[in-house]
Amino acid sequence: MYKRVLLKLSGEALSGKEKNFDPIVLQKLAEEIKKAQALGVQIAVVVGGGNFIRGKTLTDIGIDRVQGDYMGMLATIINALAIQSALEGVGVDTRVQTAVEMNKIAEPFIQRRAVRHLEKGRVVIFGGGTGSPYFSTDTAAALRANEIKADAILMAKNGVDGVYTADPKKDPTATKYDHLTYKQVLNLGLEIMDSTAASMCMDNNMELVVFNMNENGNIVKAMKGEKIGTVISKEEN
Repeated sequence: MYKRVLLKLSGEALSGKEKNFDPIVLQKLAEEIKKAQALGVQIAVVVGGGNFIRGKTLTDIGIDRVQGDYMGMLATIINALAIQSALEGVGVDTRVQTAVEMNKIAEPFIQRRAVRHLEKGRVVIFGGGTGSPYFSTDTAAALRANEIKADAILMAKNGVDGVYTADPKKDPTATKYDHLTYKQVLNLGLEIMDSTAASMCMDNNMELVVFNMNENGNIVKAMKGEKIGTVISKEEN
């Protein structure tokens, strides 16, 4: 079992049909995190903002890339607050820390304070990405995981149970990888996370587990170190 993990969620994973948030998804997520925490795992969360805004795509409608990325950061903070509310609704103590300071809403990110919250049994949710444009929430997850000295990043995918040779929804011949190295991810151009995030994980020997969050119990299984999804590491397994 991992002692401390960072759970990476996409914004789309929280959404429903024609809704930015699906209350059933939020409730299920909160309950699974609560079960995992009861096992003694210290849990941090990084969430994307794609259910609202993807900053780099706003350039298509004439919005400056830097401005668009800041808009995306605000979207991730909205999602962080939604997850906080869901967790507190099931009795889990939480803190939201943001890379962009907004003191009336959340704490600023402070590495030592984040670690202390984890040690006290609180779930810490990181919003605002890295706080800088041109960096994705994948990079934010890699950065925060290393800062809090997590044992692994657990990347929860929406309806995909790992990393495949091709998109399994489009190519029926696609096969799943059980294990990959970061060099293979980069050389094969596999779109699991951006190259900056993958390089940071490789350089710091951070393990990554890609799994399907939609299957009941998978978050708990991933945190227990059970063999689900695809494991990515610096060296061959």
